[in-house]
Amino acid sequence: MHKSGFVNIIGNPNVGKSSLMNAFVGEKLSIITSKAQTTRHRIFGIVSGDDFQVVFSDTPGIIKPSYALQASMMDFVKSAFEDADILIYMVEVGEKELKDETFFKKINTLQVPVLLLINKIDTTDQQLLEEQVAYWQAQVPKAEIYPISALHSFHTDVVFNRILELLPESPAFFPKDQLTDKPERFFVNEIIREKILLHYKKEIPYSVEVETESFADSETIIHIRAVIMVERDSQKGIIIGHRGEALKRVGIAARADMEKFFGKQIHLELFVKVNKDWRSNERQLRRFGYAIN
Repeated sequence: MHKSGFVNIIGNPNVGKSSLMNAFVGEKLSIITSKAQTTRHRIFGIVSGDDFQVVFSDTPGIIKPSYALQASMMDFVKSAFEDADILIYMVEVGEKELKDETFFKKINTLQVPVLLLINKIDTTDQQLLEEQVAYWQAQVPKAEIYPISALHSFHTDVVFNRILELLPESPAFFPKDQLTDKPERFFVNEIIREKILLHYKKEIPYSVEVETESFADSETIIHIRAVIMVERDSQKGIIIGHRGEALKRVGIAARADMEKFFGKQIHLELFVKVNKDWRSNERQLRRFGYAIN
């Protein structure tokens, strides 16, 4: 017997969804920062064994969208409800509700198993944790509740074993040696975007999209040329910084992570261009891989 299925992870921004998937997969596929809306796409992380394949799906944090990019991000979340064999609803200690009530109602009417994970339990005490478990049992009666710490991989093995028990019987959806559904250029873009999230403040990181224009892979080195898109000329100046120092800092940090990810030397060229109001432009959003209804 062979089991396979889609295990889709949803929750508010910054509850630890990306950390959880990375912990399950054993690779850093989703970028992680302390800022909301770090994850913009739906990313598959694939874990295979002799008799199973789990396709984990990391999704953007649930928000009420204010512009076309955010609406597309929420469409990725909606799709996670539609094809889930198991749904992971992730909350953090102290949290009481989803940012969008519509999604919460969907959780309680799903016909597939729901695992509710209370994350970051390393930041609380036993009494508060017990109160949290009781609260969520009342809110989502059909869910199985597991207190965990994704960052420290505490109890994630218990959750993974339960997933294997719940998986439906099915052949594998992907080749057994495949780790994700995304191409190499996607991870180049995400690594650069992560460094921008870490190095810049306020609106700048949310106004940025990254596009890899060329990816030339040889035996010992990968030559990469990538463009950082911003919405306004003033943002371009901030990204570049005085004498190009800010952009250089991003490039150095991104290159170091890429060399770990690809296992090769990286030659990275970064450029900054203005792409006015791209977050509200449907044609541009489709170009960057966002689903527009």
